[in-house]
Formats: sequence, structure tokens, C-alpha cells
Amino acid sequence: MISVHDHAGLNALARRCRVDPFLVRRFRTAFHKKQASAADALKELPAAALALFSREVDFHPLTLATRQDSQTDGATKLLFRTRSGELIESVILRIASGRTSLCVSTQAGCAAACAFCATGTLGLSRNLGAAEILDQVTQANLLLQPEGRQVRNLVFMGMGEPFHNEAELFRTLDLLAAPEGLHIDPRRMLVSTVGIPDAMVRAAKRFPRLRLALSLHSARPDVRERLIPVARRHPLGALREALLQVAALQGELPMIEYLLLREVNDTDADVLAVGEFLRGMKAHLNLIPYNAIHGPAPFDATPPTRRAEFAAALRERGFTVTTRYSLGADIAAACGQLARVTAGQTPAPPQPRPAPISAAA
Repeated sequence: MISVHDHAGLNALARRCRVDPFLVRRFRTAFHKKQASAADALKELPAAALALFSREVDFHPLTLATRQDSQTDGATKLLFRTRSGELIESVILRIASGRTSLCVSTQAGCAAACAFCATGTLGLSRNLGAAEILDQVTQANLLLQPEGRQVRNLVFMGMGEPFHNEAELFRTLDLLAAPEGLHIDPRRMLVSTVGIPDAMVRAAKRFPRLRLALSLHSARPDVRERLIPVARRHPLGALREALLQVAALQGELPMIEYLLLREVNDTDADVLAVGEFLRGMKAHLNLIPYNAIHGPAPFDATPPTRRAEFAAALRERGFTVTTRYSLGADIAAACGQLARVTAGQTPAPPQPRPAPISAAA
């Protein structure tokens, strides 16, 4: 079958049945930009072409299994099932300002195995194809259409490390920006990575307007390697060099994400380490309060008073500092909580807590 996002394939199909290119453009506009269903978009085509397009065009490689709406904020968690049976999650974020964002997944599971992340406990099932990544956006838009909303911003912060699926990620970004498709400005897309230096630079070269974010979480090598095991292959020196290269290519640094964990990475020594790592850079640090997960994660959230002190100390060093307030915590849809839990299902109980990663480690 031909993916509805495969513009060259659709054009070839249209030529086979001699469909006017103008009508094909109307079909695309209805489906991608006006949030029409497949059935309604097909109505833009001549009757003689309907059977062929219905049979050969693949509109939805994902099936929506469950939808969970937060009772406390504007988050909606969508659980999708792939045709091969994997479960993946996306999160609609209705921001108070009126903006609508979507957090999308690029993998079923994740191999990064970050100690603080629920997805990391699942392991990696497989990479998602571009059509599966894009279908998360399409189906979110279909759900938002009755609300008069549309996805305006995309954050690649769902399940998986985006740069571990680099080829399909790049194909997705190309198709998202294509005028024939959703035509989303890359400035409204953000790819968050645990830190794959070469891939960060390749992304900046290919997509100069794409926004990038580095999940730093510690600038002390021993602590960072325990929190993010892949950091053993990508030391801080290589990450610093990648940040500088990205800044030279894009005119700005990637945003620095920093998850605060009580007495693990929120000490005065951590402030000094972050300051040294980012020395000479005009960095924007986004502090993230820890969201508890089920499983063997021996962490507690940094208290608000210490979080404020940590932010103030970084501002004194000349950095821009903001705090992220994640939506969807009541439905396990906040940062770090995605773990394929279906509506009504009780998550696995927390496991015995191992010895914590201490500030003195």
C-alpha cells in the first residue's frame, strides 16, 4: 500500500487512474490541513478513482486503543497499537495560552534505559516508521477537530530516543515540513535527545530551523553515566563540542533540559559543574521537576525551595532558567512517565528501591 504521506507515490497513483492533479491537491489539503477523515478526504476525488485510492492508500497504520483525559489539566494520553502489536503513546498538551502541542514517540520502547524514565524500563521493541510517527499527528488532529483545535507544535519527547531512529526521524521531519502535507514550520518542532553528538550535528546541518534540546540532567560524569547509561559512549566533552557546532550552524544553542532529583543532581557541586560545562555559552536551561514512576527508580523530587535556589544560582552565572510544569501527571502522561499503561489498568507496583545514587557518589 501507499502511505497517505508518500506524496510521490500518491502522484504516481493519480497518474495511473488519470486524476486531475488539482483534485489530488484538494484531497491532500482536506486530509492533512483541514483534519478531514479518510472517508471525507476521498470525496474530493472523482468517483472513478475512489475504489483504487481506498484500496491502495494506507491512511492509518496505527489503531487508537485507548484515550485518557486528565482531570486536572489539558493533557490527553493516546495509546496506539501498531499492526505488529506494539503499544506506543502520544500526549496532546492543551497549553493555557491556547497553543496545542503533541508529544510524539519515535520508538516502541527505548534502549537508552535512563534510570528515571518509565519508558527506559521497557527495553526496545523496534523503531517506528515515518508513517507511524506521522499517524500520531494525524489521529491527534482528528480528535482535536471537534474542539476547533489543531496541533501547532510538535515535541519529539515521547517513547524512544529520536536519534536512535535517525533515518525515519529525518524522513518524518521532511514530510512534516512539506507543503503538500502538514506544512509545519521546523521552528515549531523540537527534538529532545539524551545526547548523541554526531546525530545532533547532522540534524542541525539538514534542518537549520529545527529546534533541538539536550537532556543533560548532570554535568558530573559519574552521576550522568548512572542516570543515562548511553552517556558512557558519549562523554561530556563530545557533547560540549556538539553544542558549539549546533550553535554555529543554527545561530542558537539547543535548550538544556535538566531533571532535578533530590540530593542526586541538585547540590551546589552540580551548579558548579553545570556552570563549567556551559562556560562561555548563552544557554537556556529548562528545569524539570521529577514525576514519580512505577518501578525501581530510587529518586525523589527536589523540593520547591531547593529548586528555586538551584535556578537562582544558575541565573547568577548568566544563564536563562525556566521551569517546566508537566501536564498529565494524573494519567501517567507527564515527562518520564510513558510506559504503555492502558486506561483502567493498574500499573505494576513499585519494586524494592535499590541503593540511591547519592550526591557523594
